[in-house]
Amino acid sequence: MATLTVPTSGTAQPRLLKSRTAGKLLLLALVAAVLAPWAATHWPGASWPHDLTVSLAKPLASASNWVIDNRDSHPLFLYFFGYISNAVVISVRAVYLTLLAAGWTGVTVFGALLAWRVAGVRLAAGTAIAFLTCGLLGMWVPTMQTLALMVVAVLASVIVGALLGLAAGLSDRLDRALRPVLDTMQVLPAFAYLLPVVLVFGIGVPAAVLATVVYAAPPMARLTALGLRGADPEVLEAVESLGATRRQRLLTARIPLARKELLLGLNQTIMMALSMAVIASVIGAGGLGDRVYQALASVDVGQALAAGIPIVLLAIVLDRVTSAAGAGERGAARSRTVGWPYALAVTVAVALATRLLGRLDWPSGVTLDIAEPVNRAVDWMTGHLYSGVPVVGGTADWAGHFTTWILDPVRGGLQWLPWWSVLLIVAALAWSIGTWRTALTAVLAMAAIGVLGVWEPALDTLSQVLAAVAVTLVLGFATGIAAARSDRVERALRPVLDVFQTMPQFVYLIPVVALFGVGRAPAVAAAVVYALPAVVRITAQGLRQVDPAALESARSLGATGRQQLWQVQLPLAKRSLLLALNQGVVLVLAVVIIGGLVGGGALGYNVAFGLAQGDLATGLVAGAAIVCLGLTLDRVTQPTERRPGKGA
Repeated sequence: MATLTVPTSGTAQPRLLKSRTAGKLLLLALVAAVLAPWAATHWPGASWPHDLTVSLAKPLASASNWVIDNRDSHPLFLYFFGYISNAVVISVRAVYLTLLAAGWTGVTVFGALLAWRVAGVRLAAGTAIAFLTCGLLGMWVPTMQTLALMVVAVLASVIVGALLGLAAGLSDRLDRALRPVLDTMQVLPAFAYLLPVVLVFGIGVPAAVLATVVYAAPPMARLTALGLRGADPEVLEAVESLGATRRQRLLTARIPLARKELLLGLNQTIMMALSMAVIASVIGAGGLGDRVYQALASVDVGQALAAGIPIVLLAIVLDRVTSAAGAGERGAARSRTVGWPYALAVTVAVALATRLLGRLDWPSGVTLDIAEPVNRAVDWMTGHLYSGVPVVGGTADWAGHFTTWILDPVRGGLQWLPWWSVLLIVAALAWSIGTWRTALTAVLAMAAIGVLGVWEPALDTLSQVLAAVAVTLVLGFATGIAAARSDRVERALRPVLDVFQTMPQFVYLIPVVALFGVGRAPAVAAAVVYALPAVVRITAQGLRQVDPAALESARSLGATGRQQLWQVQLPLAKRSLLLALNQGVVLVLAVVIIGGLVGGGALGYNVAFGLAQGDLATGLVAGAAIVCLGLTLDRVTQPTERRPGKGA
């Protein structure tokens, strides 16, 4: 049987691409041959030269002092930030008081009826069970606090993300301009921008909502732009031929064709917003996040899990309901069973009955304590799996081997390289898959790390990121392929991915440390666990959206399942796979702060130290270095198409 191949424009194109890449690398080698000896002579040594660094301590300290001195008197704070703060507080308080007024029965009934309307009885029962579980764990009031905060934060994130994605999806220029902005929003560790947010808004709900929006809006923006840009050109051409205006083409063709990407963006926004619940609690968000944070401060994994489970349940309920709401005609047919007036009337009736009976609050005697058995299980795992396991060794041995065989050599190799050779490697990687602008951006971002004076810790962080991204991509692509090729696997993985992505990092941080000890290995493990769900979801979504006609054509030619995967599905899903790679990189970088909290050191420790000490310079410089690192990795992993008529 003949080998199945994806049609190309001819054999000359790959040769041309190869020759173009070879020409780029040859030109870069000639430039390096001239500049490298000069750089090595003037600035000997592998580390970044001290003469080329700039200290930002004084200007950042001055900026911090100015904000503190003018926060209560300057018009910018009184009439701009003040109005934003008041609007957020009023919105969150209105939602929270509404939930309390409905009582536990009213909220549960309304959630179940809403789920019944959009998806049917099964999701309605699941929603009711989820809310009842939150009360059974003794977390009803914190759950309502978090739900109120997340409703406002998610709505704001979706609006901001959709508007940014709409602009990027319709304009190449805006797409290029917004790309570094979205990278910065998603890569900058939350702890790095918590301090300036607190300086402006103070401790409380407004700062927590803003921090959540900054972190949760980029996935919505990226996936909205991806969906709009991936719309079928033939459909758009047909709509245009009918005389549709630009606005009509957008509303009747582009947005409907991008529905799946929009729903996936909404899903990712909800998951990331809820994953910020614990971090936001550091600046006064309250709710479930505060319970998790306080429990882990006393090393009480059981209480932390009791507060973490409602966060997961909220994420699953919101995910299922919003996904079903956009399910199309089938969902609309099911929704006729319950009308909105009926659902609201039943909810109001139940809430009034509960108020008359004096049962608005969850019954204090109907709770389940899971803290003690969970803590016993953690103690057992630590005692039996940490070391002394026959044949395979304990988890401490695995962490030690991973550190010795992978992390140490990678870090040692990066720090052994002269600083100018690192810049050349970055330039070569970025230019070989993109344009000279791509390479220049990557080199400048990497050089900015040295200028900021954090070259050594940045290379240490880079070694951890490379290891975590490699593990994440191997596991994520393999799992995503399995989920795309089997509906049963996809259904089985969905709740697992929900749990992994929504369980606050602080909840699984202590079990990870208990199993792997303190150091860089548990930092990598935490980053992998957090980044893996997004990579799996986007990979599976991209493979499932491959044109069925292409797969049918491959099957008609006698292609095996493996040939269909490698020669049809993966090439046609290239855009989604590259997005999965991008999300894997930025999510690993977003959790790099965790490494600083569990002995990973490097930039993560600097960010945590800056927040803990109120040191704006240390925290923001380390955060800016992480952003530059993320920008560099983005440019060396994301191919840039060459525009017609422009040079490479």
